[in-house]
Amino acid sequence: MSTDSVNVGIDLAQETFDVAVYGRSDRWTAQNTASGIAETVTRLEAMHPTLVVMESTGGLEHGLARMLAAVEIPVAVVNPSRIRAFAKAAGRQAKTDRIDAEVIAHFAQVMQPAAQAQPSTDAQERKDLLARRNQLVGMISAEKNRLSRASAQVRVSITAHIDWMTQQVTQIDHDLDEKLATDASYKARERQLCSVKGVGPVVARTLYIGLPELGCLRGKQISALVGVAPYNRDSGTFSGKRYVTGGRPAVRTALFMAALVAARYNPDIKPLYERLLKKGKCKMVALTACMHKLLLILNAMVRDGTLWQPAAARA
Repeated sequence: MSTDSVNVGIDLAQETFDVAVYGRSDRWTAQNTASGIAETVTRLEAMHPTLVVMESTGGLEHGLARMLAAVEIPVAVVNPSRIRAFAKAAGRQAKTDRIDAEVIAHFAQVMQPAAQAQPSTDAQERKDLLARRNQLVGMISAEKNRLSRASAQVRVSITAHIDWMTQQVTQIDHDLDEKLATDASYKARERQLCSVKGVGPVVARTLYIGLPELGCLRGKQISALVGVAPYNRDSGTFSGKRYVTGGRPAVRTALFMAALVAARYNPDIKPLYERLLKKGKCKMVALTACMHKLLLILNAMVRDGTLWQPAAARA
């Protein structure tokens, strides 16, 4: 890394955020408000940073990241677990906001994570609506599980709650439909993705909103991003089971639902599923392999701008 590089770490909290520049004495705390963000962006813009890194903190980072990207400052939003693992490896056990900002700046200097394009306000609103929909669907499932064990009086409350959340899901679907109605690229992408047996409108919408990188990355990269890439766990003569980890839960859930259908009706996926079951693999392992193959098919289709055709028809 060049000694002239300026790598910045930002630790975000609800009301404030701490900024540190690696190898410099520049440290400051700002209010996590519009004025505080604007002041920080102005100070950083004068430094011409090589990279600004911050943790993904459930949405607190969105405003600052967009403002930095708007003035063409490279920004990388990373998983907090990577920062914590880096801090432990560097022997930084203490944890305060100021120390965290310094650790993130050190992480930026050493690891140089790739800068990411930040979503527009409209794109972020779509992501937020999709995330809320998934939260509600999860809560509906939990309430339905409680329903069978509840007393008669409690069952009334649970049923009313399920009805209310179902209405909310319907409203969010309506809001998303309105936001996507004038998006010509979405209409084309939906038609393309829904040509695959197993992929319906909800899955297509989830992939469009939650995985904008689809078609832009290589197979291994997109698999790792979603969390369906198999990783080895081998050491010496020991050969462990492969496992999947990380990724984007909403996208992975949508792919799982698509794989359930594809494993029964898709001529490209069904043989794989049946072959793995005959080998003695459990259903979840077989379905994960189907998710992986389905994702690779979708990625290639979007990359090439084609509709789906069964492998037999392409031969």
